[in-house]
Amino acid sequence: MMRHFLGSADLTRDTALQMFALAADLKQRWKVGRRGTPLAGRTVALIFEKPSLRTRVTFEVGIVQLGGRAVYLSGHEIGLGTREAVADVARNLSRWVDGIAARVYAHETIETLARHATVPVINGLSDWEHPCQALADFFTLWERGLDLAAMRLAWLGDGNNVCHSVLVLGALLGTSLVVACPPGYAPDERVQAAVRRLGGRLEVTDDPRKAAQGAEQAENRLHAQKAVILSLLGGALDDV
Repeated sequence: MMRHFLGSADLTRDTALQMFALAADLKQRWKVGRRGTPLAGRTVALIFEKPSLRTRVTFEVGIVQLGGRAVYLSGHEIGLGTREAVADVARNLSRWVDGIAARVYAHETIETLARHATVPVINGLSDWEHPCQALADFFTLWERGLDLAAMRLAWLGDGNNVCHSVLVLGALLGTSLVVACPPGYAPDERVQAAVRRLGGRLEVTDDPRKAAQGAEQAENRLHAQKAVILSLLGGALDDV
């Protein structure tokens, strides 16, 4: 079982599809009023070194909807990496909470949290990846009934952290990927190499019109993040 979720490569094709099915089930149960509490008695620490609207609200609401409690901690108030060493933050929080979701500047910070924590750690964003965003995007496409392995997905813009997560997850799911970005803003070569090692079909171009032909795009974050939290922290779906 996956212990932490730091990047898209922590998933396999099967675990990603299982999370899509779980997210869809959670979403449907919520709509019809079957609102159980599989995370009752559990607490998740939300470390937000970098402020956010969507990531914070969807994590916090998702945890509450599953019956858990969220404790919000800004990087400034805990002195992440300054007053408190990242490793010490991980060790201390592991004694008090059941999971940690962190939105940080440097990916090294999330890796250090995971290395020293004894509870699951979820990457809510770093400068290297944003895997929950990618999972939510592909969940929406899957929910529409699209064949991910037969789909062409275009990324228009710079090859940033979200792009990295989308490319790796797309490769795992068999999606054909094309990135259109200005010269000098391509996805990191290490990510491109990882995509190709996974058997991914990747094209990088500077022509957005060519890239966008026949492509799909979408987002559905709340229920995908609930699936991540429930998968890592456990809890019986029958309680939902």
